Amino acid sequence: MFTGIVRDVAKIVWIKKYESFFQWIIELYNIDTKTLLPGSSISCNGCCLTVKSVVDSSVSVDIIQETLRCTNLGYLNRGHYINIERSVTFGEEIGGHLVSGHILMTAKICKIKICNHNFQLWIELDDLYCMKYIFCKGFICIDGVSLTVGIVKKNVFCVFLVPETISNTTMKDKIVGDLVNVEIDYFTKITVDSVERLLGI
Repeated sequence: MFTGIVRDVAKIVWIKKYESFFQWIIELYNIDTKTLLPGSSISCNGCCLTVKSVVDSSVSVDIIQETLRCTNLGYLNRGHYINIERSVTFGEEIGGHLVSGHILMTAKICKIKICNHNFQLWIELDDLYCMKYIFCKGFICIDGVSLTVGIVKKNVFCVFLVPETISNTTMKDKIVGDLVNVEIDYFTKITVDSVERLLGI
């Protein structure tokens, strides 16, 4: 479980690609790896991955076929940067919202608007079915970043980013056309699905 508060922007320094299986080594800069053990969970662009090994500040992870299918990790290359968060511990402040690290889908950035330190990221979904889970002022996790939904229109929505988020995540490097990982708020999904089931919709 995570909070959507990015703790590090790490660099992919090595990739080994198999037919339906990738291995990565990523270089961490702001996370202390002394307490990061094999088997630990880390969020990589919002996707929960298991640490395979740790050497100094480098961490290796395996990425299986299902993860490659439903995330943007398969599109990233050596030299790309990703958002990193360690799993939450009891007693830790939850500054974002509860995030599972289970990506529902990818979506495309269709517009970026920057005006007087206000940053709008517009995201377009191919799957209209999933728009029922996205509400104005609701939680959403984009590439591992906990954000609040702003405007919702048909199959697009926007999120507003504060300067702190832009400075400390990969959001500052996004361009129109980029694919991002999307995780819907778990409690919103349960509520919508339960109401539909009860009403027979």
